[in-house]
Amino acid sequence: MNAEEVGAAPESADAALEARSKRKFLVVVDDTPECKVAIRYAGRRAQSTGGSLLLLRVVDPKAEHTHWISVEERMREEALAEAEELLQNLASEINDWAGLFPAVTIREGSLQDEVLAQIEAEPGISVLVLAAAPGNEGPGPLVSALAGSMSGAMRIPVTVVPGDLTDKEVDRLS
Repeated sequence: MNAEEVGAAPESADAALEARSKRKFLVVVDDTPECKVAIRYAGRRAQSTGGSLLLLRVVDPKAEHTHWISVEERMREEALAEAEELLQNLASEINDWAGLFPAVTIREGSLQDEVLAQIEAEPGISVLVLAAAPGNEGPGPLVSALAGSMSGAMRIPVTVVPGDLTDKEVDRLS
């Protein structure tokens, strides 16, 4: 082993440490009440670890079929505009309580496919944070799929938080 190799190891270790400390937390933004719990948990984790936050909203253009192309295009445009407004409002709220400016992304397609595609497209994402629906009906379809049957297809860990936590409880846990 030469001197250059000896000097290279600490730099590699430093780079690995820096990459770990700059975790990017991904949260899927949907219309469920528990989504806000996932956002708060991920935001607080990003804040406490010096990481960052990415909010992903998936719009499914095929969710409502219509035979009128112009109507379908208008519905698509409205869905994208609503998604953009929602993400900007959430980003502003997060900045108010965490001092973070989250990145926001909108993708079109099926929810599960687009979440996996976003994770693969952005190597910096290190944790997916989801919140489970409270109650006896199960955690919800996205949590069931991504933390269950599809978890082996993911390159990152999935953190599932209880969806009925209060802000105070989330802050204590994160």
